[in-house]
Amino acid sequence: MYFCAAEHPNSEIANNRVINMKQQQLDQVDSQITALQDVPTVNLRIWDLAWPAIVSNLLFAVIGIISIKIIGSLGSEAIAAVTTGHRIFFGVQTVLMALSAGTTAMVARAWGAENFVEAGKVTSASLWLGNLVAVALTLPCLFFSEAIAGVFGLNADTTASAAEFIKMLSIFNIAFAVNMVLGAALRASGDTKTPLWIGAITNIINVILVYLLVFGLYGFPEMGVAGAALANGLSFTCSAIILLALWYGKKIRVSVGGKGSLTRVRFKQLFQIGYPAGLEQLVFQCGFIGFLLIIASYGTAPYAAYGIGVQILSLSMVVGFGFSVAGATLVGQYLGAQQPDMAERQGWRATWLAIASMMAMSFVVMGFAGDIASYLIDDDQVVHYAVIFIYILGIAQPLMGIEFTLSGCLRGAGDTRYPLLTTMVGLVGVRVGLAALFTYLGFSVDWIFGALIGDYIIKALMLTHRFRSGRWKNKMKRYH
Repeated sequence: MYFCAAEHPNSEIANNRVINMKQQQLDQVDSQITALQDVPTVNLRIWDLAWPAIVSNLLFAVIGIISIKIIGSLGSEAIAAVTTGHRIFFGVQTVLMALSAGTTAMVARAWGAENFVEAGKVTSASLWLGNLVAVALTLPCLFFSEAIAGVFGLNADTTASAAEFIKMLSIFNIAFAVNMVLGAALRASGDTKTPLWIGAITNIINVILVYLLVFGLYGFPEMGVAGAALANGLSFTCSAIILLALWYGKKIRVSVGGKGSLTRVRFKQLFQIGYPAGLEQLVFQCGFIGFLLIIASYGTAPYAAYGIGVQILSLSMVVGFGFSVAGATLVGQYLGAQQPDMAERQGWRATWLAIASMMAMSFVVMGFAGDIASYLIDDDQVVHYAVIFIYILGIAQPLMGIEFTLSGCLRGAGDTRYPLLTTMVGLVGVRVGLAALFTYLGFSVDWIFGALIGDYIIKALMLTHRFRSGRWKNKMKRYH
């Protein structure tokens, strides 16, 4: 027996299903149209957050290049000492970097939920923890710097200079902690302009002090490499004083949390979000040190060239850092506002903007690689290796754009474990693994430099897969 639709007992249900499906399709079309209409506005929002961070880091990179030029006048061994000192210093600061990641995720989420009091309490709690950690980190740097620097197998003079650099810079750990925590909180709240102008002032102070203290001009002591460390530390201190004055003076948007901010719950949340980021930084720094040890085995010239090359190409990489800040801030805020789909769209747009911008910058830097390297140091062999390294790292810029931005987005969502996994696989497994294999096979240092391309390919693929999966959208709920 046949029935027409109106006579079928389930016809009304079927019709309702058809109507609902049609309505869902119309809603999806409306959503897509709205999303397309919002693209210019969204891109402007991303740029509004990214450009101050880009300019701030760009200024830092330019100041770094000028500092390398000043130190380079002392020879390639001085550059090798500073490269080693910086790597060890930032390796020791992994705990503070973990705390910064936790601060970013929690403040951004609170800000998106318009819980501004909680954002202030998280900031205060993080600052208390940061100061305690900074004091604890100072001790090994003061008493074991020679042994740590000696791991790199550099000559005695370079090792001694690197150890002195570490000792001097570690004295300013508390100032560094204040900068890390308050800077992260401000950016997570959407204020990337205050860190910009503070950074501009303190970076100018830094380069002036480097010039005066390295050479001992105008009555200042001639300190060489140690003078560069002292200049860095004093600039950290200036920045910390300005930030604290603005914070306690209620001149910035993030409030002071007051007494009782460091509760067991907030400590647990900061720890659960932060410790994977801390492990990531530890793995990152250890992997980098392993990579540098392999490069150092080829001599001082390739080692110094690596330091110069990274400093030059940082002019491009700072763009990625800027979009990483924007991505982390927007993802965290939109998740706090219960808009996970918008958080995802913002993350992808920030990534594409980072790729395009970093490619454009890398072409410019690669075009003038030889001229810039020659300006920084008068050593043909070092310049030769530096140019090769810049070309190789320049090729990897689009991949680095993906890594910087998507890892920032995941951290902003509180998903700090997956970036740890990508670092372990990409940096340690691929880059260091390939570099060790190439060294064993007797390949030239050019192949060692080239191993980093494999690292960034793997990390870009893994992070893209993770962000597309959407599993990061509910990460913060597990920490409550």
